[in-house]
Amino acid sequence: MKQKKIPMRRCNGCNEQKPKNELIRIVKSPEGEISLDLTGKKSGRGAYICNNAECLLKAKKSHRIDRAFEMTIPEAVYGQMEAQIKQNDK
Repeated sequence: MKQKKIPMRRCNGCNEQKPKNELIRIVKSPEGEISLDLTGKKSGRGAYICNNAECLLKAKKSHRIDRAFEMTIPEAVYGQMEAQIKQNDK
């Protein structure tokens, strides 16, 4: 019996390869709106981070998410994402 392949994604914060279901997807919608996609089903370009605020801060500092979406992400959006991650962490 063949084992099912687990999809792997790279965290934009710590740069580690992890199973997709352990990471949170950040999505840029076709309209250019950035948001967290906790379901993994929203349409648009995706980038992944670990489920902790530390990785979000690392990704913010290194501008990895900005590069993934080819745009500068506003400070307010990072604040919203951080609040959502902390709420999701509890």
